[in-house]
Amino acid sequence: MSVDRSTIWPYKDGEPGEFIYQRYGHPTGVEAERRLGELDSGQALLFSSGAGATTALVLTFLSSGDTIALAEGAYFGTGVLFRELERWGLSVVEFDQTGPPPGGVDLVWLEAPSNPFLTMPDLEAAAAHPARVVVDATAATPIHLRPLEHGADFVLHSATKYLGGHDDVLLGAVVCKREEERDRLKEFRTRSGIVAAPDPCALLLRGLETLELRARRQTESATELANRLEAHPSVLVVRYPGIGGLLSFDVAGADEARHVETSLSLITNATSLGGVHSLLEARSRWEGTRVPPGLLRLSVGLEPVDELWADLAQALEIPGNSRARE
Repeated sequence: MSVDRSTIWPYKDGEPGEFIYQRYGHPTGVEAERRLGELDSGQALLFSSGAGATTALVLTFLSSGDTIALAEGAYFGTGVLFRELERWGLSVVEFDQTGPPPGGVDLVWLEAPSNPFLTMPDLEAAAAHPARVVVDATAATPIHLRPLEHGADFVLHSATKYLGGHDDVLLGAVVCKREEERDRLKEFRTRSGIVAAPDPCALLLRGLETLELRARRQTESATELANRLEAHPSVLVVRYPGIGGLLSFDVAGADEARHVETSLSLITNATSLGGVHSLLEARSRWEGTRVPPGLLRLSVGLEPVDELWADLAQALEIPGNSRARE
């Protein structure tokens, strides 16, 4: 579609029309929100990044003194952001999302699946909780999971990842179950300026055209690679929930992880996930002791699975590594 990059739209007969000023909304963004809302069975709003979407959601619906229950092992940047906001009186407690959330909290924050530990939340237990429930479904995508249909109040996506799909767009999204909450969140977005520009929204529309095809192919390849990794003597643990293109696995330690990173030829050693090209990295460089030193996160792209396995298999030939799973 053509991209309308206007920041202003003239009034007609002295009256504002549907579009006034880009910070309030623009045609490309509205169309992308419509398409994503249909996919996720709700009402979508786009933001300048996934972190921006997270910030807007928390600041819109929580106040000083409120507590967030955050899934253990969820994306480390989410916890870092929440602890940044503790200066304004928010509290954070972590819990095992495979069971019920703790009582006495004001927002339940799940991740489906968690990144990089790949646990899946108990959505039924969370929906029974009196607090609002957010599900970060970045790694599942609406192709594999629509949390609003399972009792969640909001779905969050880093649209930079699978929704955009080509490692060339920075966007976040919140999909709301209720219109009044969408309206309130949009009001905060307008006031705070955490908005998405037209060009990234156009790239998101491009990505949504192929989302299902990419998600299905990435799931098939990730399933096959997880099975092959399970049988490799250099691999201690494999984590894969059975959906999506994201998995993680452990080698013996940090040195072994660095060897794998630096021995790849087809797979790119870089951060992020969800694109058409496979990416792998050791997460301890960012997350420290929160993760095992040998944990490697693999985002499976669209390359032929046998070529991906050949690259992984040669990288996993670690000199002097005789450790195997017992």
